[in-house]
Amino acid sequence: MKAGAPELAARFRAAHARLRTVAVTGTNGKTTTVSLLARIVEASGAPAARLTTVGAWVDGAKVEAPTASAEFLATVEAAVRRGVPILALETTSKALAGGLARRWPAEVGVFTNLSRDHFDLHGSPEAYLAAKAQLFMALPPGGVAVLNAADANAALIAEVVPEHAETRFFGPGGALEAARVEVAREGTRIALAPGPLAERLGGALQLRLHGAVHAENALAAAVAADALGLAPEAIVRGLAAFAGVPGRFEVVGRAPLVAVDYAHTPAALEATLETARALRGEGGRLWLVFGCGGVRDRGKRAAMGAVAERGADEVVLTSDNPRAEDPAAIADAVEAGRGGGGARWRRELDRRAAIRAAIAGAREADVVVIAGKGHETTQELATGSRHFSDVEEARKALHSC
Repeated sequence: MKAGAPELAARFRAAHARLRTVAVTGTNGKTTTVSLLARIVEASGAPAARLTTVGAWVDGAKVEAPTASAEFLATVEAAVRRGVPILALETTSKALAGGLARRWPAEVGVFTNLSRDHFDLHGSPEAYLAAKAQLFMALPPGGVAVLNAADANAALIAEVVPEHAETRFFGPGGALEAARVEVAREGTRIALAPGPLAERLGGALQLRLHGAVHAENALAAAVAADALGLAPEAIVRGLAAFAGVPGRFEVVGRAPLVAVDYAHTPAALEATLETARALRGEGGRLWLVFGCGGVRDRGKRAAMGAVAERGADEVVLTSDNPRAEDPAAIADAVEAGRGGGGARWRRELDRRAAIRAAIAGAREADVVVIAGKGHETTQELATGSRHFSDVEEARKALHSC
């Protein structure tokens, strides 16, 4: 017999009462920050649970469910059974606009950043920001808002944090700030600006992840973990141990270095390319394989083209998830933003062939970034969905070269 709405609501309330929740929202970095927080909880010696857009896990076991709401309930009830003390939760703008923060208020809310995305859903930048703000408006007495001082939108969010909650910032002038970020093929080292939390953390953080953007995610996770009362030693160990989220600058080859990344907004792509440039060998070039999705948010396509033109040396423009649109028309819109940055472009709308062309053309010192789909294992075409994994295709291409 199916559970009715009152019974389901009672089960949610019962689970919520047994779990502390840290929830993360923003345009980019949500999944990584949530996963970093879960790893910190594990480093403290407790079982962890994380619920993200790429899946849910409780004490290392993946949770399978037919719908998002069923996955949520199954995750939190499994977390209670396993004795998980803290749930790390990724909150999307769609879920927040639907009232998630009121139904499941978080003790600590984290804001990573805000840039262009999901305007097809929300209609305007203001409505998109308002959806994100719901997380912080629902903070309970004693709750903590952890906000990115480097993002101008953080000041707007700070204005709606209730008086009964605390606000902490990370980034410039915040509770934790990076004085210097060093990116190498082995990972990222963050030298911390002086401050009480930085001193407790030993003055520096070491990540296996690549890039300044992940330094920002690590600062967010560290401040949030500190707000939850987790020990500095656990924060340092957890951040150092985390190997990364599938499809988030996932390195699948070393010579050339080949990375698959989910970057599908102008800001995310710019950050990814900045990271990749720092990883080139002497005389190396930066290759970019990317496209834009069909139907949704057509307005970002030219901006994506401009970012590619400025950030890459070699661009292979291809198809992403074209859905019901003509892939060639999408590519035309992307190329309209090229300008005169100096990158060399070629168009190959067969994504498999585009990946193979870039990897075949790359030299040992080069870096190849395959952007836009990340962890996804399907491609949405006008004829329907088909299996397609950038990671699988990159590995096949590397094997055949």
